[in-house]
Amino acid sequence: MTRPPPLRDPGHALTAGLDTGLDSDTDRDAGDERDVPRAPGEELLRAIVEAGGEGVVLCGTDGVVVMLNAAAAEMAPEIVPGRPLCSGPAAPLFEGDHPEGESRESDHGQRRIRVRREVFGLTHRAWYLRDVTAESARTDALLAERRRTDFLIEAGRRLSASLNMRRCARTAIELATPFLADAAMVVLPPSGRRHAGWLRLTSTDRALQEGNVAVADTAQVPGLAEALAGFPPVPSRWLDPGQVPGWLLPDRFGAAGHLLVTPLPGNGVPAGALVLARHEDGPPFDEDAETLVRIFAARAGAAISAAALYQEQSATNAILSNDLLPPPLPALAGLELAGSLRAARQAGLIGGDFYDVYLPETGRPGEPLVVLGDVCGKGARAAVLTGHIRHCLRTLLLLEERPEQLVALLNRSLRGSPTPNSYATLVLGTLSAAPDGHVRVDLAVAGHPAPLILRLDGTVQESTAHGSMLGAFADTVLAPVGVDLAPGEVCLLYSDGITEAFGGPTGREMYGAQRLKAALAGCAGMPVAALVERLEQLSTDWLGGDVQDDRALLAVQARPAR
Repeated sequence: MTRPPPLRDPGHALTAGLDTGLDSDTDRDAGDERDVPRAPGEELLRAIVEAGGEGVVLCGTDGVVVMLNAAAAEMAPEIVPGRPLCSGPAAPLFEGDHPEGESRESDHGQRRIRVRREVFGLTHRAWYLRDVTAESARTDALLAERRRTDFLIEAGRRLSASLNMRRCARTAIELATPFLADAAMVVLPPSGRRHAGWLRLTSTDRALQEGNVAVADTAQVPGLAEALAGFPPVPSRWLDPGQVPGWLLPDRFGAAGHLLVTPLPGNGVPAGALVLARHEDGPPFDEDAETLVRIFAARAGAAISAAALYQEQSATNAILSNDLLPPPLPALAGLELAGSLRAARQAGLIGGDFYDVYLPETGRPGEPLVVLGDVCGKGARAAVLTGHIRHCLRTLLLLEERPEQLVALLNRSLRGSPTPNSYATLVLGTLSAAPDGHVRVDLAVAGHPAPLILRLDGTVQESTAHGSMLGAFADTVLAPVGVDLAPGEVCLLYSDGITEAFGGPTGREMYGAQRLKAALAGCAGMPVAALVERLEQLSTDWLGGDVQDDRALLAVQARPAR
């Protein structure tokens, strides 16, 4: 380092306050400006400046550099003693409003330098320089990692919020732009054999674009067809923007400088592929970016595949459930029918209670048959047994029409079932409409609550039909009963989920058969559909929202006289 000339500061401003071993006040009183006393102070000052861990640059009030140590000369070799500090390549480090005692950071060449200005003596200022390049790099890396972590947390939260496949794909591209790329595209696995759907979004207009691409055309993009196939797993692929088809890039995107195709790994099934594009002036996809993309793609793929599996299972459940739900009630001459079914698990819409109406085969004699039953258990297992009983009845009706014989045959079928606890209660009734408007209902009850008869005067009678439960005993015991309904009168079939419902003011009181009879009596004169709706509403209100069991109602009314 070039050694500056000895400091000549009247009043010894540079050495004021320094312990140099000299009495500066005595020197000033003597008016002696001897060089000898000042030389040791200057040497001591230089030693102090050189011993500091920071770079130090001393300037006069005119901004001219007086002294700098070796650390400062290494960080900013452009600084030369005797020249103005704010000139030359190092000037940006010292320019601008810079309050004393406060630090600021500036880029200088390949370094990041922290600069602080302090008062030094009476007429000089000291600039302290510190190389914080490594420290700044560590801080930037920590902040970048924190941003990546926050991004992945947000991605996990939003992607897990939906079980809709298309919504998950849209969320994926909304998250990817602009954090990962200027444009993002999700190509979903082909639902058929000919086309694959895609969704695309750019960071500029945020307008969602959708479309389809022929499966054969996906081979135009290296790695895309393999990613859509899902197996074997393929790595990410950097693409040459000049060798990709036009449909891969968004409209009005401009020239793409960097492209990346990453598979979306699903849970045992392919979830599609993620295509990311950056503009020419954007940063390329380096190894760190590609790693982050793969982690994000794994989460997006898991969400999309879970949504696809859920939709597939929902479609399958809908197909199976449709065959287990109550059928539309037919229009019968001289009769009015109305029914209500509430499963204990409303999410499944199916349960152990059921009702059905079987009509005689076209061209064959016979009477309509109404059935209401309750099987052991709840939920899907009970629904399976319900389906078994309904299909058995439909088959047996091809051979037998008498209710007591149907019950005996169905009992044999349940006892031979490999499903454990194949027990059920049942009430059957054949319907015969007479020309005078009366309807005869021949009832057979197998372990089920006896039907109730609502007469025109509001009187409620309980049928005396009874019998043994199905599936429990080798031989069935039945006592069938015939009931005559005058025009406007009603025969009500119901399950024990109505009478055994707990609720009321205390929440622990059973609804009971007497309340049901009183409620039915209050429905005298009502249309049969309104009657069933009223009874179902009263039962629901009694439960107070706490559904405990499946509930079924089926009402048969002799059509009222005009």
